Amino acid sequence: MLGQGFGFLERRSLARALRRWTEVSDHAKTMPAAELKAAQSQLAVMRHQLDRARQATTAALLASGTGADGIDRPHQCDWAYRPGPWVTPIVPSGAVSVPSPADLGGGVKLFHDAEKSELSYRQIRNARPGVSAPFGIVLDVYRFDGSFLSVVQDLPAEAVNGLTRGHFLKVSLQMAVESPLEIYARLNIQHGPNCEQVVRQFDVKGDSAVAEFDLAYTKINENRLEKMWLDLIFEGPQMNQVTIRDMTVSRAPRAEL
Repeated sequence: MLGQGFGFLERRSLARALRRWTEVSDHAKTMPAAELKAAQSQLAVMRHQLDRARQATTAALLASGTGADGIDRPHQCDWAYRPGPWVTPIVPSGAVSVPSPADLGGGVKLFHDAEKSELSYRQIRNARPGVSAPFGIVLDVYRFDGSFLSVVQDLPAEAVNGLTRGHFLKVSLQMAVESPLEIYARLNIQHGPNCEQVVRQFDVKGDSAVAEFDLAYTKINENRLEKMWLDLIFEGPQMNQVTIRDMTVSRAPRAEL
């Protein structure tokens, strides 16, 4: 049972399964085609479940090791979030000649409109002091003839629960670029049939970048909020490497004057 480790019966079952798949590996060349196809189907199901279990256990171990998520929360913060690719391993861990859209997992997708795109991404382990996120994302862009490159993050339902025009949202990045690059954040809030969009340029200071959204200047209908997502937009990304070591989003009530 969960929380009690593996008992005797579970260990025996695991040992039998390991022997079974070892035999398949050793004798695949002589196995009938029907048995090979059945084995492949079983392995596909197991691979999916094992990847899910690996991601969940890795995230839990990392969280228990730090004791806190390390998110820099503003005063009276009532919601904070670090997207999945900066928390858990993604599968696959990288790709080249990336199409659009490309799913990075955790509700994060990469979009572009390039026809000739020499674009790749990879997930890395963070080892730099002062970076709380377990993982980072590296974007390598060489030849790029598109008009935009963006990373889109679907925010969880908690982001809009209790959201009002009295809130502000802050997007924080810890990052490094090979060449100077303008980066924008676009906040999208779906409320009923309407979608409010607000764009802010990141204020970059060293390896930190921040964009803030004051919802007092929006026209959102607080009673019809449905979902919210965030676009990171990179201007002229060609011949550049962008390393996003951490990304967090936080929410807090605006201080009344």
